[in-house]
Amino acid sequence: MSVNKKNIATFFCLYIAQTIPMSFFSTVIPVIMRQGNFSLTEIGMVQLIKLPWILKFLWSPVIDRYNVTVNDYKRWIFSSELVYAVLIFTVAFLNFSLNFHLILALIIISFVASATQDIATDALAVLSFRQEEKSLVNSMQSMGSFGGTMVGSGLLLLLFKQIGWNSILPALALFVIVALLPLYFNKSLKIKRERVTAERAGIRDILLFFTQKGIWKQVVFLLLYYSSLIGTLAMLRPYLVDLGYDMKQIGTMSGFFGTAAGLVASFAGGFIIRKIGRHQSRVLFAVFIVFTTFYFYFISKNPHPDIQLLYVGILLLWGSYGMATVAVYTLAMDCVREGREGTDFTIQTVITHFSGICLATLGGHVADKTGYSGLFLFEFGMACVSLVYILLVFGRQIK
Repeated sequence: MSVNKKNIATFFCLYIAQTIPMSFFSTVIPVIMRQGNFSLTEIGMVQLIKLPWILKFLWSPVIDRYNVTVNDYKRWIFSSELVYAVLIFTVAFLNFSLNFHLILALIIISFVASATQDIATDALAVLSFRQEEKSLVNSMQSMGSFGGTMVGSGLLLLLFKQIGWNSILPALALFVIVALLPLYFNKSLKIKRERVTAERAGIRDILLFFTQKGIWKQVVFLLLYYSSLIGTLAMLRPYLVDLGYDMKQIGTMSGFFGTAAGLVASFAGGFIIRKIGRHQSRVLFAVFIVFTTFYFYFISKNPHPDIQLLYVGILLLWGSYGMATVAVYTLAMDCVREGREGTDFTIQTVITHFSGICLATLGGHVADKTGYSGLFLFEFGMACVSLVYILLVFGRQIK
């Protein structure tokens, strides 16, 4: 049975609409603040804008509780995105220096709206696609993330220098609204079951997720799978700085080339999973991760590796990350309870974010103590642990 391309395109638009504004704000606000002589303490406050995406699991049961039909999900998505767009538009007319704290508050609220849209979009994706199609919709999710990062932290940053804050944000708000049009006009979306009434999902369901039989195998998998890649990614830019590359070169190497590799690999990852199956893909991508982390350990033994070797490493790193992300999202969709789709998928993605934060922090400490070679050896060891865990715990599922 062929995949409905209209549905795939619809979800790609929804996912990229989330990422572009968030990536833009995360990139441009620290730059503006530093140019405006804000203190480093105030610049550090910018990290608060990402908080809603870490805490969104707390209100995910609300989405499950009040959504029964496709139109219910559409109303939540439209409402959340319109709030997102209106707040971005409002920020455009505020003076950054005079209204910094108000701008920060509005951006945080806008990200609450965007995170709410993400919960509803993920739940609708779980319910709208057949088992064999879920890898493709997760390719769209991952591609939307990588593509949004390229546009938000690359192209829009260049435009920002040309046209300024007050001109670019209204256009960004308009884009968020335009990205809703495919969903508005898409009448072919259907969910596999439409309940007569919404089940009474509640905050208790967050804890009950961890009491399911066999769920801790999945939780440990989520904690381990691409934690080694996150640790390597976190140290990539400092590593390139210490090798003598300037910010423009690093932006080209990691920001553009690397993100593009992640986008292409995400697209390929969905087809690979559909072709060879979930569990074979999980192992294959884990092997790529092991090879990638070992490659970085290998080149770090040379104090001045050739730029071609670095480009190969960046290709491997972002490519492995793109494919692994699709695998994680697809396998997470397999581990959701009926009537708790938004809650369970959100919990699992937050687990991977939490793991990434912990490993990135630990990686920085390891690099301080042992240097980059020690760090990459540590990440290689973590990747090997992940692969062995998969083979031991999920080996029987590999056919």
